[in-house]
Amino acid sequence: MSDENLANIIPISEEKELIEERAGRGGIFIVNPKVDDIPAKYQVNGPENVRLLVMGTIKKAKSGCMCPEHSFLRALLNFIILDVKDAVVVDMEAGIEHLGRGTLRYIDAMVIIIEPGRRSTELAERIRELAIELKVPRIFILGNKISTPIEEEFVKNIAKSIGARLIGMIPYDNALRAADLNGKAPIDFTPESPAIKEIEKIEKLLLNIVESDKN
Repeated sequence: MSDENLANIIPISEEKELIEERAGRGGIFIVNPKVDDIPAKYQVNGPENVRLLVMGTIKKAKSGCMCPEHSFLRALLNFIILDVKDAVVVDMEAGIEHLGRGTLRYIDAMVIIIEPGRRSTELAERIRELAIELKVPRIFILGNKISTPIEEEFVKNIAKSIGARLIGMIPYDNALRAADLNGKAPIDFTPESPAIKEIEKIEKLLLNIVESDKN
């Protein structure tokens, strides 16, 4: 799936007529709107049976408050995690406050992706504290854009300091920049690059950990 195709996807949060129809408008809205038909209608099908659904964000002041858009996106995310019988990967912003407590009980693992830098330490600690409070069963640290042994050690120390398991280190890889410049998916443009190989290893390790814990 190329960057060009991704750029043309309209996020669910911008489907104003749909949200108004299902969740209401203004100060009057439905807390549990109908969403079970949304994935099939709005998903983009990729290779290897991967399906992408772009949720989008709520671009308003005080966007953390409950509103029709928030109600709709939250209901949709809950449905995908709880009712869709597939492996689900959710790429979230730096926080999990918009997930319901009931939904989080069914999440197998949370991976906190950090890059070398002091801000990463504060961010990782905040997310981990919230994940523990909401009883996420497995919390991992994943280093990203790592280019030196010093940066590797920095990420290892963060994982150790917050008590999370380090699951991998994705190296800084110019091949990914080249893929981006060419508007191509990195896994198609440069499948043998160091970063892609590390991501594949992390995927297998994560699946093995979750499955072995369940057994």
